[in-house]
Parts: sequence; C-alpha cells; structure tokens
Amino acid sequence: MLTKDDLVDYMASGCKPRQKWRMGMEHEQFVSDARTGRPLAYDGQPGIRQVLESIAGRYGWQKKFEGDNLIALSKDNQSITLEPAGQIELSGAPQPTIAALVGEHQAYSEELKAIAKDLDIAYLSAGVHPNWSREDMHWMPKKRYDIMRRYLPTRGDLALDMMTRTCGAQINLDFESECDMVAKLRVSTALQPFIIALFANSAVVEGKDSGYASYRAHIWSDTDPDRCGVWPFIFEDGMGFERYVDYMLDDVPMFLIQREGHMIDMAGKSFRDYLNGQLQENALYTPDISDWEDHIGTAFPEVRLKKYLELRGPDSVSAPLLYALAAFWVGLLYEPGILQDAQGLISNWTISDHLSFRESVAQYGLETRVPNTKVTMRDFAPVIIDLAASGLEKLSEQKDGLVYLENLKAQLK
Repeated sequence: MLTKDDLVDYMASGCKPRQKWRMGMEHEQFVSDARTGRPLAYDGQPGIRQVLESIAGRYGWQKKFEGDNLIALSKDNQSITLEPAGQIELSGAPQPTIAALVGEHQAYSEELKAIAKDLDIAYLSAGVHPNWSREDMHWMPKKRYDIMRRYLPTRGDLALDMMTRTCGAQINLDFESECDMVAKLRVSTALQPFIIALFANSAVVEGKDSGYASYRAHIWSDTDPDRCGVWPFIFEDGMGFERYVDYMLDDVPMFLIQREGHMIDMAGKSFRDYLNGQLQENALYTPDISDWEDHIGTAFPEVRLKKYLELRGPDSVSAPLLYALAAFWVGLLYEPGILQDAQGLISNWTISDHLSFRESVAQYGLETRVPNTKVTMRDFAPVIIDLAASGLEKLSEQKDGLVYLENLKAQLK
C-alpha cells in the first residue's frame, strides 16, 4: 500500500552527491508549413506525424505510440514529444557540462534542419506565435490533453492559450540534500523574473502589441491558480520534501491516472483522498508510484520539484541565447558560495514582494522594479549575470558557459 512516507522518500531519493550533478535542457518550438506559414495539423502533408516519422526514419529515434497515433520519439536518453497543438519539444539527456548540453542540442537542431528542408516546414522559437490565433491551432491526439482541455478552462480564462499558443524553455538541475534543494528552489523562484524579462519575446500577439513584454508569462498567470505561479509556502519555515508533498496532496487537484495504456479522468479530485482510499475510483485502482509521478508533473509553478528541479520560466528562444539559460542557472546554483551570495540578495524580500515581482514582469519586462530597491531589472541584471559568471569561473569544467552569458548582457542594450 502506497503511503505518504513513500512519496516523501521518492522526492528525497533525488539527492545526489555533487560529483553526480547533471543538467538537462527542454526546448519547445512551433512548427509551420513554410509555404503558407500556417500551423501543422497532426495528419497531412506536411503534418506533425509526418515530421516525427521522418525524424525516426532518418536518424534512428524509437517511436512511441498511443493507440495507433505516433506521439513521441526517444534516443540516447533524449525524447521528442508533442505539446497540445503540435509544438515539438526536445527533452535532453542529463549532461555533465554546459558544453555537452550545447553539443546535444546542436546535433538535434541539425536533424530538424534536414527534416525542414525535406518537408518544406519551418520552426519558430518564441513564447507565443506572433500571428496565430487560438482558433488556428490543431489539437494533437493525446488523451491527457483531452482531459486538460475539458478541465483547465474551468480554472483560468487563458488556459487553452497556454496549451495551444505557448512555447517555453527550461533547465533541469540537481540538488545534494533537502537543505540544498530548498535553497535552490527559493533562489531560482525568486530570480525567475530576471530570466523571464531577459528572454521575453512574446509582446506581439495576433499581429498586434499585446501590452506585455512576455504575453506567455501573462497567460500562465491566468491558467490555473491551484497549480501555477509562485507558491508562497516554499519561502516559509518548515519547507522541505514533506511540505512539498503535502501541498501536492491537498492543494493541487489531480488530472488523471494511467492503467494499461488507458487514461482515467481524475480531474479535480484530491490525491490525498485517492491515496487514503476515499474515492470511488479506489474500488478499481490502487494508488502506485506511477500515479504520483504523473501527478507531480501536472503542477506548473515557476520552479517545479521532482527528483530534480525544473526551472520553467522563460519564453522559448533560439540558440545561442538558449544556452545562456544553462550558463546562468548553473553559475548561480551549482557553486555553493555563489548560491549563498544569491540567497543574500533576496533575504529581505517578503512573500508579497515575490508575488508582485512575478506579476509585474510579464507586463513591464526589464523595466520592472526590483523588490526593495529603487532600480529596475535593466539596471540590476548585470549584477546577477556577473554573479553567475563568477560561479562558472569557480566551476572550471563549466567555463565554456561564460560566452553564452554575453548573449544575456546583449539583451540589456
């Protein structure tokens, strides 16, 4: 019988000694017909299925199906998956260095370029497509998206835009202990607005100025208050693996469970009630750890805890700026002295500061005022970037990342 202690132990099992720390990149892109500029449907010539078939056939990726539908590819601990409206996402393998991460992504990009030439398609790395409307988008045949499509609009007015019209990038990082996890979670959540501002590229929506520096960041603020945004409890006393588990049990409703390839709709139900055998579904299904793995993946805070940390804030961008995401966070979070310095920068911020900072950055970007200062992020960002650079200098195996931080500084001009 699965218990809460099992869930806490599962989260804590992510702790790794420093020599085993890795980093992983996730990168989403829109795909269009290069002749018409329109988004691709799943079927069609060209179509999203054709894109996946072509990548698999030419480069040896393994296919994953849901029923008869090809929905994902995998190779060498990497995966290519589909977002709800056909955005394609690379989830890279855990890499030991920024240089290795860059090499992996460059190889993937070369494969995409070749397929684009074959099929006459194009890719766009942006937070929101500047021209497409929600009505233009085609839904992918993945059953989990049917459940989300029904449930999320009851929670936020822009939930369907999140699913169909956004692309992001993220970096995944390790932690050594519960204390290390908490420090990294707090710092990365607090400083996420800097990355949102530096990567913001989704001001134009349906051909018009949206009034937001990152309309994608605005969309996430009106998607689902239960599972999105900045979670205040992470800054409170007592934060740790158990506190995070309790929040996921009580405050983040379920979406689904999976059995033998079938999705069972559990939208809106309490995982604690499910764990304790108090739902009618318990007559048929016994909770197992795969249900928990699905559940924690349906939370969408600025930084998500699994067996590692997923830093999820920015609009999707193209390389080489994309690689600055890894350089920035590795420099800040993987060198203990620099992490401590970063903690000092946010030590006097209140929960209200964290919430208002994240809310303001979607609209004002780099002109957002930094909490408890008289300066904007445009003025203060060089301090944070230089701190990350100092971390990379001390992490000698990560010095290749320094060149990418120059791309961040260029965003300030």
